[in-house]
Amino acid sequence: MNTRNNFIDNFFHQYFSTITTKIAQIDVLSLQKAVEIILTANEIGKKIIFIGNGGSAAMASHCSVDFTKAANIRSINFNEADLLTCFANDYGYENWVARALEAYADQGDVVVLISSSGRSPNIINGAAQARKMSLPIITLSGFTPDNPLRNLGDVNFWCDSEAYNVVEMTHHVWLLSIVDYIIHCKSI
Repeated sequence: MNTRNNFIDNFFHQYFSTITTKIAQIDVLSLQKAVEIILTANEIGKKIIFIGNGGSAAMASHCSVDFTKAANIRSINFNEADLLTCFANDYGYENWVARALEAYADQGDVVVLISSSGRSPNIINGAAQARKMSLPIITLSGFTPDNPLRNLGDVNFWCDSEAYNVVEMTHHVWLLSIVDYIIHCKSI
């Protein structure tokens, strides 16, 4: 039993140490640039559009609500089943994000694209559509440093890990740190 307890203890200590290290590897200048992009859009009445797949879609939902409710930054996400299935059915899954941006994004909106691998075709095509529409783009990716999404934004956040949960939790903390920063700035 003692060996099992030691394994459990070591696993969790290492796990949280890894996540803490990844979170702390953020480039603060990139965070500042993301804040500037978001606040500029907000000042001119534009919105933030969060997009992801799977766990990153859940994160997009959470962040869009927190940006709207807590930071008073108008935000949306594309996680409605009818939108996603309609656009994926009519245009192909790899094109649904691009087509949704074409339909819902306004000039000056900010697009936040989240993909742990940085290789999701629908997210990559969404970045291309956002660029075509001259929309500011913030990307969050992980896994390999040469993933294609990592270089498609105006600000690109990358988590140096190939573990989905580590990448997703790191992305989540980074995004919510922007919410908390904006809340803090409004209170002073």
